[in-house]
Parts: sequence; C-alpha cells; structure tokens
Amino acid sequence: MLPYQTLQEAELELELELGRELSYAEKLWLDYSANKSDFYLYCHTILVLFVIFSLVPLPVVFMEIKKAHTILKYKIQPKVKISAQGIFKCWKDVMITICLVVGPLQLVSVFRTGLPLPSGWEMVMQLLVYFLVEDYTNYWLHRWLHCKWGYDKIHSVHHEYEAPIGFAAPYAHWAEILILGIPTFLGPAMVPGHMITFWSWIILRQMEAIETHSGYDFPWTPTKYIPFYGGSEYHDYHHYVGGQSQSNFASVFTYCDYIYGTDKGYRYQKHYLEKVNPQPPICFSFRFTVSDFMNMEVCFGICIS
Repeated sequence: MLPYQTLQEAELELELELGRELSYAEKLWLDYSANKSDFYLYCHTILVLFVIFSLVPLPVVFMEIKKAHTILKYKIQPKVKISAQGIFKCWKDVMITICLVVGPLQLVSVFRTGLPLPSGWEMVMQLLVYFLVEDYTNYWLHRWLHCKWGYDKIHSVHHEYEAPIGFAAPYAHWAEILILGIPTFLGPAMVPGHMITFWSWIILRQMEAIETHSGYDFPWTPTKYIPFYGGSEYHDYHHYVGGQSQSNFASVFTYCDYIYGTDKGYRYQKHYLEKVNPQPPICFSFRFTVSDFMNMEVCFGICIS
C-alpha cells in the first residue's frame, strides 16, 4: 500500500521522485495496487496458479478426450488412455493442494510492490537467474526424492501418472510441494525483484511444467529452439521408467543430467529407436512462375532428414 491519500497525489509525487512521467503500465499498476496491502497482492499468486493450471492444459486435454486424430499422432505413449473422470480428479486434487499448501507460503513472501516497475532488461536478467538457480537445485532435490525412502514416502504420488498429463504437473504429495518449492523461491530470495517479475516467473515456470507433462511432443513447439531444453519427450521417459528411474531428473534444462551422467538410459533408448524406426525425411516443394511474359514454371524441392 502506497502512503498517499489520492491516486493523483501519488502520481505527482512519484513523477517528482523518479524525474519522469509514469509509463502506461506504471499508471495501471498504481491505479490497481495503491490502496491494497502487500499481503493482499502476495495472495494474488494463488489466483495466478489457479488460472494457469486450469486453463493452459485444457486445449490438449480436451482434444485427447475427443480423440482428435490431428494431435493423437504426437502422443508419446499412445496406448495409455485417461478418462475424463480421472482428469477431473487430478485437477481437483491439484487445486486443493494449491489452496492448502501453496497458499500459506504467501505469509513469508517478500517482494517489492511499489514503483518504478522493473525495465524489460531487468526482468529478463532476473528471470534467467531464477531459471538457472531453480534448475540446478531442483535437479538435486528431485534426485534425492528417487532414493528408496524419498520415493516410497513422498515422490511415488507424482509418479502415479506413468504417462503424464498437463494437469498432473503439480500433482504430488504435500511434502514434495514444499520441498520442490524451495528452488522456486530460492532465486527470488537471492535476487529480489518486483512482484510483477515474480508473477512472470511463476507463469513461465508453470507453463514449462505443464508442457513437460503434457504427454505430447509437438514438432512446432517454440521451446525446441532453446539450448539444452528438456521438453515433454525428455521428461516423459522419466515417468515411463517410473520409480526405478535414475535418469532425466532435469527440471528445465538437461545440462545437469549430461554432466552427472543421469541421461545415459534415455540417450541409449533414443539412439536405439532411431535405428529401429528411422524417420523419413521431411520434404518441401516450391513452384513459381519465372516471368509474366514467359509461360514457364520452375519447381524445386528441399528435404530435411
């Protein structure tokens, strides 16, 4: 909550303090947050998670329920089917966990909520730090959860889905939510940022988790162009192997698995499948007219293996 009587007074004082006019985004944020307590704003994180985990997985899940042939060919484990009732139960359990476990974490949240808002460059650099810190610490905690005690007592709940779906990304034992929540908050604790940056971090990280657990490997996914990015096929192998899995612990990037040798089983299987079932090359053909005065067309093709 900002210490001003009116929004006009706050805008005038902040413009004098910053030495410039407020941007349009800053005016919107000021108009919304000026009379709200920091704790009230922190609690918005629950709403953000609710919206993300309710809406983002829906398109793929809906098409799977309808058995849309346009996407079923990209399903990584096509023989595994999940009923609509099973999907709804997963969503319901996730929502309960968010309210009862994630909600109380807002009591210890400390983020800047005032003005100025962070610049785009500042947000990008902070988000990069958050991803790297979360990725490395999540790798080791996830690996620990695959020891016998950690798996039997805690992590086995998440692995109930051998062929994961988007809604199952945060489906886990309450203790696992707390344990793997440490890497999520560690980056923002090390490099404190604005509440807007934190919400951006939560949105991006959870959208990545939903994609990773989607159970589909779409060739047009933009994340395929991110260096060292794991993706759905990479993490699906981890679920497919199950409790005995000592492979593919990566949260987002794959470099830890490569450095510490915990991706050998996956790489061997992928190499074997490529030899047994080689993919045909993708070919494109082009046809165009050379000139309006010449009745001639030129055709050529490109093949990518």
